[in-house]
Amino acid sequence: MTEPTPHLTTHVLDAAAGTPAVAVEIVLTGPGGEIARGLTDADGRLGLGPERLDDGDHTLTFATGAYFEGRGVEAFYPRVDVTFTVRAAPDGSVRHHHVPILLSPFAYSTYRGS
Repeated sequence: MTEPTPHLTTHVLDAAAGTPAVAVEIVLTGPGGEIARGLTDADGRLGLGPERLDDGDHTLTFATGAYFEGRGVEAFYPRVDVTFTVRAAPDGSVRHHHVPILLSPFAYSTYRGS
């Protein structure tokens, strides 16, 4: 039996090193508080949460300072918070959410992935 795909996935790439960011702690929170937490895998990926997130604003908090500190790299941002809105489609269907970040010690970017 396979586990269901979580409603939300993320991918962290260390753009300065050109590699996946391994073992970055990430916390997912929603309107009611913490939903899930975990560490990125060897490919910098992590699935979080249940099969369906409630509609509303959610935040992914990436522990970027601890990640860079563990690599002996000075960094400017101790954490990155990415807040996004989950809404069911007009037909009531639920879309998968993928929220990746590209990370360096002094910058980051994010986008809505697929």
